[in-house]
Amino acid sequence: MPRKDTGPRMNSAITAPEVRLVDEEGEMHGVVALSKAQEMADNAGLDLVELSPNAEPPVCKILDYSKYKYEQQKKASEARKKQKTVAVKEVKLSPRIEKNDYDVKMRNAKRFLDAGNKVKVTMRFRGREMAHQDIGRDIFTKIREELEEISSVELHPKFEGRQMIMVLAPKT
Repeated sequence: MPRKDTGPRMNSAITAPEVRLVDEEGEMHGVVALSKAQEMADNAGLDLVELSPNAEPPVCKILDYSKYKYEQQKKASEARKKQKTVAVKEVKLSPRIEKNDYDVKMRNAKRFLDAGNKVKVTMRFRGREMAHQDIGRDIFTKIREELEEISSVELHPKFEGRQMIMVLAPKT
């Protein structure tokens, strides 16, 4: 029957005949018999917890398991808080974009990059515009040059169907 608890083994669940023991103060006792280690833990009123099950012999420590588990959860919570999720914002263009519309799109792209997000620049070609892909490439080159101080190209301009796509990442 598989164990329900995914945490480290403790007390009677430890199966090794000998363990490398660390007491509650962090003092190393060396390799001792499991029964002696369990006895020391009982005398201290604490748990014997297997911290490194793959070591030879396994490393066990005498500690308060509930406090240990709480501290591990707290560390994991702190690590999650410090993670930064990077969103991908999209800016859609047309090969026939006017100067003012282009300026608005670039202002938005700069704002997204300054906020630490990636920017996916998409240009859709309709009908006869497909015959003028060079116009799209020129606009993408202009975008890349205009934003090169605050971004780097993560995905160079490429075609996906009737769209040309480029991804910019903020410089760190």
